[in-house]
This record gives sequence, C-alpha cells and structure tokens, in this order.
Amino acid sequence: MAIYVDADACPVKAEAERVATRHRQTLYLVSNGGLRPSDNPLVEMVYVTEGPDEADKWIAARASRGDVVVTNDIPLAARCVEAGAHVVKPNGEALTQANIGPALATRDLMTDLRAADPFRQGGGRPFSRADRTRFLDGLERAIREAAK
Repeated sequence: MAIYVDADACPVKAEAERVATRHRQTLYLVSNGGLRPSDNPLVEMVYVTEGPDEADKWIAARASRGDVVVTNDIPLAARCVEAGAHVVKPNGEALTQANIGPALATRDLMTDLRAADPFRQGGGRPFSRADRTRFLDGLERAIREAAK
C-alpha cells in the first residue's frame, strides 16, 4: 500500500504524514515544487515538471488497488477510483464507484456556470478544524479498507 497526496495546494499534508507514519506506510507528496522536504523516512517528495496536471498524471499512472489517494481534483479521483484505489478529499469525503459519477457531473456543471458568468467567482468557505478532523477520520477509514 502507498499513500499518494496531490500536494499542490493541499491543506492536509501534515495530517496525512502523521497518519502514514502511524500506519508505517510510504507517503508520496507529489507537486510541481515549492514544498519543503520532510525529514520523515516514510515521506517521499516527488517533484514533477511544470505544467498543468503533471502531478495528476504521475499519481494516476501509479495508483492501483490497495493504494490511497488524497486529492481535491475530481478527474484525478475518477482515474484513481477506476484503478481500484481508495480516494479521500481533504475534507474527509470518500470518492467511490458509487459517487464519482455525480461528483464529475457537478464539477462539469460548475465549470460551465463559471465560464458562462465571469462575474460568478466564489471561493467557498474557509477550511476549518472540523474539516481536518473529518479528513483524519476519512483517511483512517480508507487505509483500513485498503488493507483488507
């Protein structure tokens, strides 16, 4: 089992490292750069080339059955779910075969709405302590399921 984190703009890298360390699992933090290396021997920093979706491509090429992926990127999540990996969003929500289709449809709809109305820009709510707690719980569940 490996844990892959789409680390660019991921708010739960430290939490993922703590959980991976507790379970003695390798954690890959994949980014375009700009992340401080970890001293933890279980954490591998992967720096991909600059460009759109390079980190996503790297993760999707490696994630497979029994792995866990942490990402907010719905198309990447869909590819990983299709490969049999367990996917957890930073807010703790699990993305599975049962809910990835509606998640992709919602993402596409929101993309179209933003394109149709350039003044419709919204950031959503800030990431909270409760989100971090839900992530820790969701990652624990994903790791236990992946280990089965």
